[in-house]
Amino acid sequence: MIVSQIPYTRVTFEVFAESFSAFENAVKEAKSAADVLAAREKFLETYVDFSTAGALANMRFTLNTRDGFYKTEKDYYDEVTPKAGDLYVKYCDYILNSPFRAELDKALNPNLIKKFEIAKKAHDPANIADEQQENAIVTEYSGLMSQMLFDYKGKKVPLTIVRGDLSAKDRDTRRQAMEAIGRGLEANADKLDEIFDRLVKIRDRQAKRMGLKNFIELGYYRMNRIDYNREMVEKFRANVVKDIVPAVAEMKAKIAERLGIDQMMLYDNDVYFATGNARPRPDAKGILQAGLEMYNEMHPEIGAFMKSMLDNEAFDVESREGKWGGGYCTAFDKYSQPFILANFNGSSDDVDVITHEFGHAYAFYHSALKKEYELNVGGMETAECHSMSMEFLCWKYMDKFFDLPEDYKYKHICDAFSFIPYGCIVDEFQHIVYENPELTPAERKSEYNKLEQKYRPYLSTKGIPYIGQGTRWQYQMHIYELPFYYIDYCLAQTVALGFLSESRRNYGKALETYIAFVKAGGTKAFSQLVKEAGIADPFGEGTLRVLADDFREIRKEFEGKISE
Repeated sequence: MIVSQIPYTRVTFEVFAESFSAFENAVKEAKSAADVLAAREKFLETYVDFSTAGALANMRFTLNTRDGFYKTEKDYYDEVTPKAGDLYVKYCDYILNSPFRAELDKALNPNLIKKFEIAKKAHDPANIADEQQENAIVTEYSGLMSQMLFDYKGKKVPLTIVRGDLSAKDRDTRRQAMEAIGRGLEANADKLDEIFDRLVKIRDRQAKRMGLKNFIELGYYRMNRIDYNREMVEKFRANVVKDIVPAVAEMKAKIAERLGIDQMMLYDNDVYFATGNARPRPDAKGILQAGLEMYNEMHPEIGAFMKSMLDNEAFDVESREGKWGGGYCTAFDKYSQPFILANFNGSSDDVDVITHEFGHAYAFYHSALKKEYELNVGGMETAECHSMSMEFLCWKYMDKFFDLPEDYKYKHICDAFSFIPYGCIVDEFQHIVYENPELTPAERKSEYNKLEQKYRPYLSTKGIPYIGQGTRWQYQMHIYELPFYYIDYCLAQTVALGFLSESRRNYGKALETYIAFVKAGGTKAFSQLVKEAGIADPFGEGTLRVLADDFREIRKEFEGKISE
């Protein structure tokens, strides 16, 4: 269905509550597991209607954060979703404590049962008011960032436009762009600090009300993690410092030599060639059309799905004032329709969108076929495997987008490896912040700078206005909006690099393995999916060391082919 034509009607909390009440009564009167399952199916119809309306309201708000109607609708769902979540937890409780539990365990996916158990741990009815307030604060931050304009080259422009010049070949241009970002953030420093402080305090309060030491445990429950924990994440980060950071440092030293600079600054991080990074040949429309050609050649089913996305006008990729500044893929369950938002800026990142976000959309397509709305595409770490792995499976077709495809691939894999240490900074920073909620804004910034030295010793922020104080994280929107999400990107990047290694050995096999991985969606746990695929296990002994060695080999191979 054409996305702009999807009808929007507010599905009220009262409608949701009425549906839950009907479910509750039916379950209490149930004579068999079949009766419980029938009541569940009826309730899920309203669940899908409610989630679809909320997703539509959010999507249309992000298209234009100045739209008063959809701002009001998003505010409404921010307010009532915690109350709906409370009823959903009660629904989970009815399933878990049913007298027909043994039969239900046979009828329902074991991962769904685990998800119900975690949903109970992630919520307390006493927290509803705080959850509502937390949602409102997150929306306040999103609005601030999307409407923030930066003085750059004599104009006031959105952050997405300024960030596009961080990959400019001229170093002075990059420096000016980063300084403009710093000055723009500094002009809003008090508000950024105050919003984050409120979020930390309100999340900490919710966790302690539930008898937890701090928000970290609650944050993990909110992420629906069913087969890995904090200790495993800490071990992963330690292995990143041991195995990945040295490999990235070697790569950055080589690039600094190529660029003719002694000290790589933060504004040099996105540049790999003295002549400038590879930029896509087509414009925005051309990139989408080239994407269709690519996916048609890759696999008939994938090509047909891409065509449906274009036919349904399921992309919004042009940057403009008032538009939310990030990128995402969302889905409208009732209509089995995904949607991709991006902010193209003429850099190679535009091509990454058509591969990364499309991977999410393709996974949703398979999830929609199963109609397993609660399991969906799996946990966040699984979902990011779908997107990041698709990026590498598209390498074969990069000549459709770039005059110098080898340059793009070199930058892409270097970016992928460089990202893992950065992602660990974001994750460990959040652990420090929520373990020490009393930290002042200045202390938080100091902690962030320490982590930069730990994970990215090859970069400097010295002398960059405001950013040098340890504030790079303030425009990493996940830190405000989705705590503890970011490590999932790192875990998924590990798997994606495994798919790259496999595709270089046997592309056809890697693609079929990927399709099977995607089709499983949330029906299997992350660890099981990785094991069955035979792809790099982020928590496996020696996995990151092997990937680092593979990276060195691939990097040296490309260095014989790329521009200087």
